[in-house]
Amino acid sequence: MKRTQWLIAVCATTALGGFAVPASAEVGISLDIAPPPARYEVVPAPRVGWAWAPGYWEWRHGRHVWVNGHWIRERHGMYWHPDRWVEREGRWGFERGRWDRERFDDGVAFGARRDRDGDGVPDRFDRAPNNPYRQ
Repeated sequence: MKRTQWLIAVCATTALGGFAVPASAEVGISLDIAPPPARYEVVPAPRVGWAWAPGYWEWRHGRHVWVNGHWIRERHGMYWHPDRWVEREGRWGFERGRWDRERFDDGVAFGARRDRDGDGVPDRFDRAPNNPYRQ
């Protein structure tokens, strides 16, 4: 009887251990120290199929370290929002660069971004939100 229970326990443990559990390892950085001003970079000439990711200050080992700009593979229909530091309530938080379908990043939830005329400018930034022919 004990052997059967032991065998069932081993089989159950093995079966549960065989499933991969997705992990989320997003770690936020919040500092009292503002990043230094961005460095001037010479942006190379545009390349077809590539987007330029500008340089930024990264927090490493207790200090800000400059990361040079670099080319990243373009994603059709998407816009690159670069790495940046954002001040919130007197503290500085780092936001990693990302691809997004929206051209403007205003921190508003996706459902609140409407574009009635389809010109690519969200209504809240568009001076004529109902005119698709306005440039």
